[in-house]
Amino acid sequence: MPEGHVYILGSRTGTLYTGVTSRFDQRLFEHKNGIKSTFASKYHCNRLFLHERFGDIRSAIAREKEIKGWTRAKKLALILQQNPDFKDLAAQYGWQS
Repeated sequence: MPEGHVYILGSRTGTLYTGVTSRFDQRLFEHKNGIKSTFASKYHCNRLFLHERFGDIRSAIAREKEIKGWTRAKKLALILQQNPDFKDLAAQYGWQS
């Protein structure tokens, strides 16, 4: 079973998007380049604020569902805990912020 990744993207205006994938590098590329017409591309959510890696995709899907059920305040608290400066973490994966 492939590993899974949960991530939260944000826009400059504060919109948040929570996603899950088994192909993180490819999905990040798609978000950064606005490929596919999704919520994230429509609202310009292309800054990676949070990334969690899981040993299997099922665990990642469960975590995504958990986070999507949270309030915005709780999502922001999670981001602040792990990324207090709201840096675009995509730079860790070779992307220019």
